[in-house]
Amino acid sequence: MEIDAVIEKVLKEKAQLIDRYIEKYMPKRFTEDSVLFKISPPRYRLDLKAINSAISEPFWEFLGRGGKRWRPALFLLVYEALGGTYREWIDFAVVPEVIHNGTLIADDIEDSSKLRRGKPCTYRLFGVDIAANLSNLMYFIPMLALIEKREKVASERARRIYEIYIQEMVNISLGQAIDIAWHKGLTPVSKVSEEQYLQMCVYKTGTLARFAAEMAAVLAGASDDTIEKIGRFAESIGVAFQVQDDILDVVSERFAKRKGGLGMDITEGKLTLMVIHTVQKAEPSDREELMRILGMHTREKALRDKAISIIKKYGSIEYARSVAAKLVQESWNEVDRILLPSEAKETLRILADYLVKREI
Repeated sequence: MEIDAVIEKVLKEKAQLIDRYIEKYMPKRFTEDSVLFKISPPRYRLDLKAINSAISEPFWEFLGRGGKRWRPALFLLVYEALGGTYREWIDFAVVPEVIHNGTLIADDIEDSSKLRRGKPCTYRLFGVDIAANLSNLMYFIPMLALIEKREKVASERARRIYEIYIQEMVNISLGQAIDIAWHKGLTPVSKVSEEQYLQMCVYKTGTLARFAAEMAAVLAGASDDTIEKIGRFAESIGVAFQVQDDILDVVSERFAKRKGGLGMDITEGKLTLMVIHTVQKAEPSDREELMRILGMHTREKALRDKAISIIKKYGSIEYARSVAAKLVQESWNEVDRILLPSEAKETLRILADYLVKREI
C-alpha cells in the first residue's frame, strides 16, 4: 500500500473515533444530561432549543464537512510513541481539533470569505452573531475534558496543561493579528521578511499542533526536554502544513475549488512565503505588479492568474516547498534521537511527510 494511502487510512480511522469523543462534549443535541451541564449545572431552567439552534446545529454542520483531523491523530501518535496506550487519554485529543475548527469559523468572518470546504461559510448560513459566539465557545468547551478527567490527571500535569493552553491561545491571536494586519496592508509587503512570516505561522498554525503534541507528552509523563523537542517537531509540521496550503491555493484546482478557485489567497491580499520570496527576487516591474494586484483584493481571474504567473516565474513555489521540507526534517532529527523505535514513531514520521507533500 502506498504511503499516502496508509496515512489516509489512519486519519480516516482516527477521525471516526475522534468525532465520537467530540460529540461527548459537543453533542448533536444538548440535553440536561449532557457532560457540560453535569459539570456546570444550570441554576434555573435551560432553553435547550435555543442552545441546539445556535450551537449544536451550526457546529455539526461545519464539522460534518470533513477535515483531516490530523491534530488529534498527532496527539494520539505522540502519546503512543512515548509508550502509552492512547485510549487512556483520548478525550484530550478533541481539544486541538475543536479549537482549530473554531479558528476557521472566526477566520471566515474576519476575511469576509464566501466558501469553506466547498460550502458557504458558517456566518453566511447562520449569521455573524451565531458564528462569532460559536467560535468563541469552541476555544473553551473542549477543555471540559480536563475537568471531567480531573481525578485521573495528576495535579502537576493538569497545571502544566493549563499553562500550555493559555500560552497557545494567546499565540493564536497574535498570529491572526499579524496575518490580518498584513493583508490589510498595515505593513508594506516589501517590509515583511521570511523570518517574520515563519513566526506568524508558528503562532497561527504551529500553535495547535504544538499544543496537541506537548499535551500528549505531559500526559505521558515525559521530561521537559522531551516535551520541548516533541513540541518543536509538531510546530514545524503545522508551519509546513500552512506553507503547503498556500502552495495548493495557487497550483491545485481540486484544492482551490473548495475556496472559490485558484488564487483566493491573492484576493485576500495574503502574504505567503511564495509572495515574500517573489518580492525579494523579482525585477522591479514584476514586483510592483504583484504588489498592485495583492493590494486590489480582486476576484478577477485574469489578475489572479497574472499574480500566480509572476510567483512561478521566480521559482517561489519550489523555494517554499524546500523551506517546509527542511523545517520538518531538522525537527524530526531531534525527535528521532529521543523516541524508541515503534510503529507509532514510524507512523508519526510518515504523517509529517504526508502533510508536507499532500495534494489536497
